[in-house]
Formats: sequence, C-alpha cells, structure tokens
Amino acid sequence: MAESSLQNGRVFMTGNEVVAWAAVSAKVDIMYGYPITPQNEIMHYWTRLAPKYGKKFLQTEDEISAGFTMLGGVMTGHKAFTATAGPGNVLMQEAVSMAEMMRLPGVFVIQQRGGPSTATVIYAQQETTLTAFGGNGEGHRLVYSTASHQELFDYTIKAFNSAWTYYFPTFVLGDGYQAKMREPLTMYDAEAKGVTLVNPQPMVGSTARDKKFRHLRNTYNTEDELYEVFMANQRDWDKMAKEVVEWSDKGCEDAEVIILTHGVVSRAALSAYEQLRVQGKKAGYFRPITVRPFPEEQLRAAARGAKKVLVAESAYGQLLKMVKEALYGTNIELCPMRRPGVGITTEEIIEEYNNL
Repeated sequence: MAESSLQNGRVFMTGNEVVAWAAVSAKVDIMYGYPITPQNEIMHYWTRLAPKYGKKFLQTEDEISAGFTMLGGVMTGHKAFTATAGPGNVLMQEAVSMAEMMRLPGVFVIQQRGGPSTATVIYAQQETTLTAFGGNGEGHRLVYSTASHQELFDYTIKAFNSAWTYYFPTFVLGDGYQAKMREPLTMYDAEAKGVTLVNPQPMVGSTARDKKFRHLRNTYNTEDELYEVFMANQRDWDKMAKEVVEWSDKGCEDAEVIILTHGVVSRAALSAYEQLRVQGKKAGYFRPITVRPFPEEQLRAAARGAKKVLVAESAYGQLLKMVKEALYGTNIELCPMRRPGVGITTEEIIEEYNNL
C-alpha cells in the first residue's frame, strides 16, 4: 500500500492493521512491544510498515520492558507507543504509574481480552478499570474507548496529540473483536486533512524542553513534598479533563430508560435504541467516549428526566461503578446487564430493555 493511500483512501482491514496505519499517519517514530494476543498484528504490521516509512521497532523481553523503554524513547523526544492486552496491561501499569508521576506522554493501545489472568485471548471489556485506574496512583491518565475501526484510526491519531499536549499517559482502549475483525473505514494523512500534529520535544539532554512544569522524578523524600507535586498534577488533570472529555447521546431529552454502554457494545446499543424508538418506546442512548475522564456532568444532565439507566457491558460491573459514582445522589434506578468476556447483541439489549 503506497503512502498516498493514506489520503482519503477507502480500505477494508483488521483493527490491528488500522492502529499501525494510524500511527504512520500520526508521524510516530517508533513502537516498542512484546507479543500478546489479541494485539500481535499491531506489532507485525508495524514492522512491515517501518522500513517503508523510516520508522523503527524494538521488541523487548517482556511487557514491563516495553512500557519502560517506550517512556525512555518519549523522554528523548521521540513520538513513541506500545500496545498490549490482558496480563501485558497488568505488567505495564508500573510504567504507566511512572508516566503519571513524571508527566510522560506515552501512548498505550489496549486490545482487551478476557480475564482474570490468562483466561481467554478473545474479547472482553474487563480491562476498563485497570486501564482507567491501574497502578498505585489516582488515575492521572486519558482513556479513549473506541467502538469501530474508523474510531480506532481517528482516536489513535488523537491520542498522540492529546498525550503531547497535556503530558499525561494516554490510552486507546479497543478489544479483541475490533482487533481481529475486518470492516471498511476511510484512512487519511492527518496533516493533509488539516490535522495539526503536536511535535514531541526532548525532556532530557542539551535540547530538552522547558522544564518549568516537568518533574522528572518519581520518588520524593517527604509526604509533604509528594503532596505538593501530586496536587499540582491533579490540578493540571482536572483542567485537562474539562477540555478532553467526550461523549455521545441521543434521545435522552424525553427518555424514560437510557441505554448506557461504551466501546464496541455501543454499536449494539445504538442499533437497539434506534429500533426501540421506531417502536414508539422512550429509549435514550448515552455513550462515554472517554472513560477517563468520565463524562459525569454530561450524564447527569442527559439522565435528568429518566427513570432508569440500563448499563450493558462485557464485564461484571466495571462500567457500572463509574456510572454509580457519576449519578450518586440521584433517584435514577440502575439496571446492570453484566456479560463478562462475551459479546452483547442488539437483540439481547432489546430483550433486557423490554424486561425492565
């Protein structure tokens, strides 16, 4: 595939291939990684693209090394990323925590698989909590939850811009279904389309960027010292959250029941919402696109007149916990539809809705 194919080209490919092409479009310099299903083809396809576009790749000995070497690349001024899933996501949380503390803008692509532990290599949404709040910090990170191949492409590009704008680790949260299935999308060269790409700047060495707001330390001598640095980071994260939070909603103005999902399950939810509306039922649709930060204010506004919220997820309440926190203090009834490690269809959501 020639480079010109990135310019408004209609393609049909797997989600993992899409991520690799999106990284090319975002002018990424290097990928660091270690094999794990279902993200392997991101690595494999990147290694095919790298020689053609002057990019680099390093396979490390494990996911711990992949996370830390990627952050090393970031510190030296390279636009870098990694990708993993399941147990690999667990292992990378130490690097993510360091990125939060040191304000390193790494990009992590997660193609979720079933858990706990090795479990399945297929699909789940059971890494939502891990991705949004993993490590031993407070979740100073940005997580985009994608639902389609077009979104995988668009939000992978956006993740690099967001990471290097706000200097917090940034995730693209996909899943095993998206990773392996094929569907059409439009690829494009980001700059040719008018997207301004944020250029990385070195943080170490003689050409390092202004360190006014950088703390290239991840250990502190006293509680008070840590508190001061942490709270400065928290204020920056709070400011960022207002600027980056994304969501989608339909029909919530007069809805009695709102169907709330994220990621690939939102495709089934949107179809269910449309069919229920045709039947004359007062259904609503709400989808957080950023699960971290979660669109709490937007959900409260959308659900103001609703009686119930049907929360459908391929996990056992990970999204539900976020919704509970967002709607705390309201009288809205939460109706969980928990299907850990298995897909959810339009028909199943409609049946669940009709049984409420």
